[in-house]
Amino acid sequence: MNISAWAIRQPIPAILLFALLTLLGLHSFQRMGIQDFPDIELPVVTVTTTLEGASPSQLETDVARKIENTLATLGGVKHIRSVITDGSSLTYAEFNLEKDTSEAVNDVRDAVSRVRADLPGDIKDPIISKVTTTGRPIITFSIASAQMDEEALSWYVDNNLSKLLLAIPGVGKVDRVGGVDREIRITLNPAKLAALHVTAADVSRQIKRVEIESSGGRGDVGQVEQAIRIVGTVSSAQALAATSIPLSNGRYVRLDQIADVQDTHAERRSLALLNGKPVVGFEVTRMKGTSEVEVAAKVRAAIMQLTQHQSNLHIAEVYDGVTAVQDSYDGSMDLLYEGAILAILVVWWFLRDLRATLVAATALPLSVIPTFIGMYYFGFSLNTVTLLALALVVGILVDDAIVEIENIVRHLRMGKSPLQAALEATNEIGLAVVATTATLVAVFLPTAFMDGVAGKFFKQFGWTAALAVMASLLVARLLTPMMAAYLLKPLPAKAHESALMQRYLTLVQWCLRHRIGTSIAAAVFFFASIALIPLLPSGFVPPGDRGQTFVSLELAPGTPLALTRERAEMARLDLVSIPEIKQIYTSIGGGSGGGDLFSSGASTEVRKAKLTVSLTPRNQRSRTQQDIEAEIRQRLATIPGVRITVGSGDAGEKLQLVLSGDDANLLAVTSQLVVRDIRTLPGLGNVSSSASLLRPEIIIQPDYARAAELGVTTANLADTVRIATSGDYSAALAKLNLSERQIPIRARLPDSIRQNLDSIGQLSVPGKNGDVQLANIAHITMGSGAAQIDRLDRNRNVTIDVELNGQQLGDVFKAVEQLPSMQHLPPGVFRSDSGDAERMQELFGSFGLAMMTGVLLVYFTLVLLFHDFAQPVSILAALPLAFGGAFAALYLTGSSFSMPSLIGLLMLMGIVTKNSILLVEYAIVARRDHGMSRHDAIVDACSKRARPILMTTIAMGAGMLPIALGLGVDPSFRAPMAIAVIGGLITSTLLSLLIIPVVYTYVDDVTMILKKWTHRRNGVLR
Repeated sequence: MNISAWAIRQPIPAILLFALLTLLGLHSFQRMGIQDFPDIELPVVTVTTTLEGASPSQLETDVARKIENTLATLGGVKHIRSVITDGSSLTYAEFNLEKDTSEAVNDVRDAVSRVRADLPGDIKDPIISKVTTTGRPIITFSIASAQMDEEALSWYVDNNLSKLLLAIPGVGKVDRVGGVDREIRITLNPAKLAALHVTAADVSRQIKRVEIESSGGRGDVGQVEQAIRIVGTVSSAQALAATSIPLSNGRYVRLDQIADVQDTHAERRSLALLNGKPVVGFEVTRMKGTSEVEVAAKVRAAIMQLTQHQSNLHIAEVYDGVTAVQDSYDGSMDLLYEGAILAILVVWWFLRDLRATLVAATALPLSVIPTFIGMYYFGFSLNTVTLLALALVVGILVDDAIVEIENIVRHLRMGKSPLQAALEATNEIGLAVVATTATLVAVFLPTAFMDGVAGKFFKQFGWTAALAVMASLLVARLLTPMMAAYLLKPLPAKAHESALMQRYLTLVQWCLRHRIGTSIAAAVFFFASIALIPLLPSGFVPPGDRGQTFVSLELAPGTPLALTRERAEMARLDLVSIPEIKQIYTSIGGGSGGGDLFSSGASTEVRKAKLTVSLTPRNQRSRTQQDIEAEIRQRLATIPGVRITVGSGDAGEKLQLVLSGDDANLLAVTSQLVVRDIRTLPGLGNVSSSASLLRPEIIIQPDYARAAELGVTTANLADTVRIATSGDYSAALAKLNLSERQIPIRARLPDSIRQNLDSIGQLSVPGKNGDVQLANIAHITMGSGAAQIDRLDRNRNVTIDVELNGQQLGDVFKAVEQLPSMQHLPPGVFRSDSGDAERMQELFGSFGLAMMTGVLLVYFTLVLLFHDFAQPVSILAALPLAFGGAFAALYLTGSSFSMPSLIGLLMLMGIVTKNSILLVEYAIVARRDHGMSRHDAIVDACSKRARPILMTTIAMGAGMLPIALGLGVDPSFRAPMAIAVIGGLITSTLLSLLIIPVVYTYVDDVTMILKKWTHRRNGVLR
């Protein structure tokens, strides 16, 4: 039995069904979190290894290569990347996407454990973790107080604030930026050490042996068991200064007799400034699966409550990655409402019947709300991707209802009762409605199974759109006919067709009489649209406007913290006069803020600074974020000795070019030539390279013969110099035990020792016959070494970052590839795909495959529904007509051919196919059931279905119009998509109403010829 007829005769089950679906949908909607992007787990595992003071070249040889070699033996590894800086080696193992992330982590952990014994003994155990999108902070605060010094404030953040915030559900991590750590500093007197014939290393290790708390076994005093505990610790710097320590020659000495003992703070390696004033910052990162908006709201509430109870604390929000998410959500919901209202107005304009409009309008919320049930069941969130899918289909969701209600109204105008009109009209249109929905699902669903990183994100897009379309089918087949049958009233018969319809039918008949001319015109239009593709700028993702940007400053290796602060302040003072800038937060040597989705976080080098620039809201300024960033680049170009990068680090802002090779010198020379050529391209921003970054070094080369003669080993020499200049490794330091924490005790020589080579040469090194001066057994010279080493797939590589400065990624990429230095790379140097360029190629390939799959699925679906292999071809003939309009609209508006426009093209495939189905299906039914001739059936189909096609097209365009006009939320991503859809809708609708009838006749001619040939062949065989 026809399900629509059943719903009309038995309305109560349908009403109860949708009441239940609405309640469940609203419940699911409330339980879904609001996020920026979906939480995804890519099979990328990081191995972090640290060795304090080790040079990058040493870590490359002793650590990185060994870890890379063992990771290369694992199955499914796609790329291995390493970033080696002073004291740290970070290796990424990127697996194929089908690899389970947990399995990848276990495989990496096992591989690293196999080479752990081959790594230097002094390194900390490697930290193995997986990369997720939740790895960057969602919000950053600064804190200052007039009643606490910097060390006390830093401890307050580490202890009190961290405990408070980590107790909030959803907060995963709290990291301090800037501030200082408390430390007991023992500044040894070199002259007194020399008189006692001891070294700084001897003192440091003796303190470690004295200042210790240890277990001592068990006692049985008084027939009761007691644990024996040796407590050799003190509780203050004064008590430590009065402690006597034994020396290696059998003597002993009080610590304050040979050293100055101070309760102070560790050497400063990071700094945070808010509008030029020192503060302590802290970053909050959420847990995977939680809502950014909800977590941030709870964090802000906790901070507000804290400041109310402690008025001496001044806490300011300096980075906000959540407001843009909330604005995007609010804007997306507003666009949904606006699109729905415009679509409903279109229905009323055509039907001029409030009751019929009400029936059609009911379809929209009752299609969207049940969609949330499936989204919640699949674990989706309300994020950019899912809201984009809903915004795209808002016009489609009312389409099926429009087709149903328009057909019912047409039958009412034949003089039928509402009940009879609903029964006959829904039966007549049923196959077309099912076919259009099936084709839309066939178009959208393949995006959920795309390859690559894009596929991980668009899984939620494909399923959300498909679920919404299927919900709209349920509404159109159950609720719309039932409501029409009981709400509509009989209508007077329509006297005659409108003048516009008569002109259209005349034009259709002319096209049918001049099929060749019509076909040639269609072919010309198609090839002209193809010719537009090279004229379109190609990109990955248009840069957004989130009201915040970052200015990264990089000074020469070896630059001290004070100079970095001076340059950062120069940059800040140059920018404060820009009227759109509200505040500037500076972090030096730490702090990540925003940045690339898969970035490893901020560098801890004191020569690097990052300015977080907060802008006024987008609706309160006339310039875009990209215009402001261009002015920032221009203003900062005069700061001497600084590499400057401007941008939020999101996709679409820079081109990343990676050159790899075994020969480090050849690689450096080649990269310099490429950078020089890239800088000749007009309109680009800053161009920076990771090559040619050499840090100054003091190189101590032992005289092996002399050292051996005096009984000095290189290990003893290294320990002596390291402890004398910076203290022992953190893990080897003695600790001062307090009630809530341990304070490291660091013994070293005064800072003056580090300021000239002669002082370093006078350091005493223990030998077999007593102490030996370092200068007597080693050559001390000034030199240089790599400040950072980048490796890709076990080769050295150089990364060249090119700021696009508003230009399109694809265009810049093509221009770079044509440069002479890139065309003639020397043997042994090759280019590797990386960054946005790699993701753009991957995206285009995945979307191309998804579109081809969608076309095939649409064809198969139509064959199954129509039981015909030929006529689905005439339906699909409208696809080329849509692309031309989309390309033309993109070209006229200056939009790029990028991810959003690809999404628009994907959506067009479904809409255009739907329009063709309405025409062809009625022509087939008219010939089969009413015995019409081919010509009359086509004309009758155009007469009956032109209005619903126009209604659905205009409703769809109206739903997209606010997005295309850039109203409300940041339009950078959504606008190109809406422009492509509207442009394609205009041309495809106008042309398909004329050309599809012609294509239908050609396909029918071919079918008749094949049938005659088959009959003739069968007759010959018989």
